[in-house]
Amino acid sequence: MGGGSAREAEDGGQLLGIGAAAARAGVSERALRYYQQLGLITPCASTPGGMRRYSEDDLARVQRIRQLQVLLGFNLDEISVVLRHEDRMAEIKLAYASEHISDTERLELLRESLHLQQDLRTTVEAKRQAIEGFLADLDARIAKSSDFLAQLTAPVAR
Repeated sequence: MGGGSAREAEDGGQLLGIGAAAARAGVSERALRYYQQLGLITPCASTPGGMRRYSEDDLARVQRIRQLQVLLGFNLDEISVVLRHEDRMAEIKLAYASEHISDTERLELLRESLHLQQDLRTTVEAKRQAIEGFLADLDARIAKSSDFLAQLTAPVAR
């Protein structure tokens, strides 16, 4: 399997091998490799022999991926878009705080951030509408089954 040993990161935090990282994140090693292949995560380091090493930030990103899958039902393509938007918004926040940008540039950053947030909201709204449609269909089937059961169990009038 892919090593589970821990090493120390440059910032003093522990770097985990793929086995230990997968166990901590609650996913398989295969899932971590697949997330990396899709560009959803990038291990913060690797050994000279090519062994992946994962930081706490890497594990937090895996948790975010799982949250988007489980909680919101996003597929990996949708998750990729969400993560790219979130990454860009983090970059915007850092750039906005910089002393070396003009007020005009700050306004452009704010406009871009607003656009990204609106786009994310549209994505979540589409998922919500799909869920509401599913629930409406389920409610209709429940009502139909309840009516049919009521007909079958109603006393027969003579």
